[in-house]
Amino acid sequence: MSREGFQFGYRRHPDQDRFGEPARYPVVIVGAGPVGLSLAIDLAQRGQSVVLLDDADRIGEGSRAICFSKRSLEVWDRLGVGSRMVEKGVVWQVGKVFRRGEMVYRFDLLPETGHKMPAFINLQQYYAEAFLVDRVQELPQIDLRWRNKVTALAQHNDHAELTIETPDGPYRLAADYVVACDGARSALRGLVGAEFAGEVFEDQFLIADVKMTAEFPTERWFWFDPPFHTGQSALLHRQPDGVWRIDLQIGADAEAAVERLPENVRPRIERMLGHGDFSFEWISVYKFQCRRMQRFLHERVIFAGDSAHQVSPFGARGANSGLEDSENLAWKLALVLRGEAPASLLESYETERSQAADDNIRHSTRSTDFIAPHSKQERRLRDAVLALAQDVDFAKRMVNAGRLSTPSVYDSPLSTPDVDTWSAGPRPGAALIDAPLRSADGDPLFLTDAFTQAGRNFVLLESANGVRAPLPAGVASLRIGDDAPLRDEQGAFAQRYDAAPGSAYLLRPDGYVAARFRHPTAAAIEAALARASGR
Repeated sequence: MSREGFQFGYRRHPDQDRFGEPARYPVVIVGAGPVGLSLAIDLAQRGQSVVLLDDADRIGEGSRAICFSKRSLEVWDRLGVGSRMVEKGVVWQVGKVFRRGEMVYRFDLLPETGHKMPAFINLQQYYAEAFLVDRVQELPQIDLRWRNKVTALAQHNDHAELTIETPDGPYRLAADYVVACDGARSALRGLVGAEFAGEVFEDQFLIADVKMTAEFPTERWFWFDPPFHTGQSALLHRQPDGVWRIDLQIGADAEAAVERLPENVRPRIERMLGHGDFSFEWISVYKFQCRRMQRFLHERVIFAGDSAHQVSPFGARGANSGLEDSENLAWKLALVLRGEAPASLLESYETERSQAADDNIRHSTRSTDFIAPHSKQERRLRDAVLALAQDVDFAKRMVNAGRLSTPSVYDSPLSTPDVDTWSAGPRPGAALIDAPLRSADGDPLFLTDAFTQAGRNFVLLESANGVRAPLPAGVASLRIGDDAPLRDEQGAFAQRYDAAPGSAYLLRPDGYVAARFRHPTAAAIEAALARASGR
């Protein structure tokens, strides 16, 4: 795929020729970035018609977000693009942290086997967006409109109305729900009169994506006080196409416009690499920001991704958190639009994703405080931890070069608390854990594949023992056992789910655990389903 293929043309839509009442749709999504595109695909696969608006006519410049987590890849796999992301991306799971020239510690994000998706891939955001746009174009339920900029919003009892500016002039659209995925500078946030609350850190960081041939391993390398960048921090990541991401801390007093000039960036990178045989792909300067909206639901307008919350990039919690927003919202919105759940179910989106935003902000703030101490005392403490970490295990756990994104765990009103004892397995409010399986025909597959094949419903995941409780309408079955459709030949499922015969997990349509039972009954499953559906 060439970069020229990332440009899209504006097309006039028949909705622009309507007089009187505007055309009305179930959902209008504003912003065709990774979050908006993923949400549109998810809703379309659940049978919903979606209009997706973007004020540009091309995929964004620069690699921007590059680290996508195992959970994000599992979501994208359900949306039909996971394999393509992994094939193009650079797979990695090992990270190393250095102090000056010495390694402080090494970590492995996925030391066990038996998972379909890797711990992380590095992939330029423009590729991720391009693959998502290709998938959107395969789905007739999605109407993607470029160069459609929202300029006004009116809210009514049962819908919202948007005014949209185009090259042909303005027009209006109505929607049962509007989802704002229009990024950190969200126009929709301003139109509902909401603000970000939180902290903007003063330290600045330089990003340089450079193209070069290098022998560095495919790992995440982070330096504190490296010899090539004394007193500051640095980060190195491999991307596809021979591109490397380099982050350099440049301090609060640096003049961003000057620092990002190529002639000023080049000497810094040459000191790091020891040579000048590279070219620039993208240069930017940023500050850490850990902020969020107080509420993500504003009547008929729902906020997701960077429009709702922002975190520092160390830890890869921005884009991955936004994709978790989209998977959390899609099934709930689809149930509400189909009349199978009350509108109050959407309040659980705000409850759960607010918890996730607070958790991400907490982790990002701690990382930022460790990477860029506020005072001499904090720096001395940080340096003492780094010195100890070379030899002492407890100090290694205190080193914080960015806690990498993991699936959120919710304390949710949709979850049925445990009444049985479990020694392992995802608890209610946690995401499913993958495991290798075999079909009755002997074909290998993964639990995440089986979940996708079960449809976009609630799923009862059963450790089969021949006794089955009747399933409520809208619940699919996945049975694993010697005489069941799926076999656990390696024992990974039994181990990861503490799955004694007869045990069962009720999974939500996003793959999160709604409830788990040692001895499921029809009444218990029905009660857990009603609770998880907001009924």
